[in-house]
Amino acid sequence: MTEETETRVEGRSGIRDVVSVRLPAASAYLSVLRTATAGLAARLDFTLDEIEDLRIAVDEACAMLLSQAVPGTDLTAEFELTGQEMQVRVEVNTVGSTAPKRDDFAWMVLTALADDVDAVTDFPDRMAIVLRKRRGAARPA
Repeated sequence: MTEETETRVEGRSGIRDVVSVRLPAASAYLSVLRTATAGLAARLDFTLDEIEDLRIAVDEACAMLLSQAVPGTDLTAEFELTGQEMQVRVEVNTVGSTAPKRDDFAWMVLTALADDVDAVTDFPDRMAIVLRKRRGAARPA
C-alpha cells in the first residue's frame, strides 16, 4: 500500500491538496479508504453528517468497482481538497469497461450521499467513479 501527498498552488484560487492512495483491489482494505476519507473531510471542517455521507459513498463506489476489478490488481483513490469541496476518484483495472447502471440501487445511494457523481471510462479496461462533496451543500429532500 502506498500513499502520496502533494500540494500544488493553483493561481488565484489558492492551495489545492491532492492525496493519492493505492491499495490492493480487495474489500479487506476498504477500511483504510474510509478512514482516509473521514480524516480528509474533517480537515475541510465538514460536519459529522457530511463526513459519514462521504465515508459511505466512497465505500459504495469501491464496492461497485471491486465487483469488476481484475484480481490481484490495485485500487487507486485520489482525494482532491479545494476550499470547501472534496473530490474523490476511485479507479480499478477491469476486463472491459461496463459503466455502472444509473438506475441501480447502489447508484441511487451514491447520488443521494454526494453532490455530484460520475462514472468515467477514459481508457479501455479501466473504470473510475468520481464523487464530489461540498461543505454545507444542502441535499435535495
